[in-house]
Amino acid sequence: MKIFKEGDTTKAACECCGEFQQASFQLRDMPFSDGSGIVKSVLVGVCEACDNVAVVPHQSTPAIQKELDKQRKAVEGRVPAHFVDILNLASSELGASTDFSVSLIKFYIHGLSTNQISSENLSAFLCSDLAQGKANKRLSIKGRHIADEAELLKRHADIASTTDLLKSVVLKIHDEILVHKHPKRIKDLQHVVAAMA
Repeated sequence: MKIFKEGDTTKAACECCGEFQQASFQLRDMPFSDGSGIVKSVLVGVCEACDNVAVVPHQSTPAIQKELDKQRKAVEGRVPAHFVDILNLASSELGASTDFSVSLIKFYIHGLSTNQISSENLSAFLCSDLAQGKANKRLSIKGRHIADEAELLKRHADIASTTDLLKSVVLKIHDEILVHKHPKRIKDLQHVVAAMA
């Protein structure tokens, strides 16, 4: 891997100019394309024709990844062991490995917080027998939007704690994937599984 220094130059395909241009490496603050943050003082190749970032050298990737990781807030809670079993069984039912369980929770939290999945009576799952048990397993879900979506869902569903929210979501997954087998939800999730395979 070639290491570039500030002031080095290279030819790069500039998206703004639509052609190859000379680019010089400079330290710049680089915003993420979705506007969600900025990486301070990172080495990038700047187009000499239009002054826009044309190339990001491989050596700058760890600094960019570090900033992205800061944005990935965790939603965590302690749940009974059978909740992990429910997630594993639901993942298996969808044709996925147990690693899919985190994506499954994220899918539901996103769908519930945006009203694509009904959050009506979500808190009622907390009264079920399955909601009980010693909380000896930790669930941790990270993502750039998961914390905000979880907070929004807690307000929609009138659920006070994050742990109770996670329990309710897992029990909704149990209801829709393993018990009543909601056909549209299963089909949508099977598409997600196929796309991630």
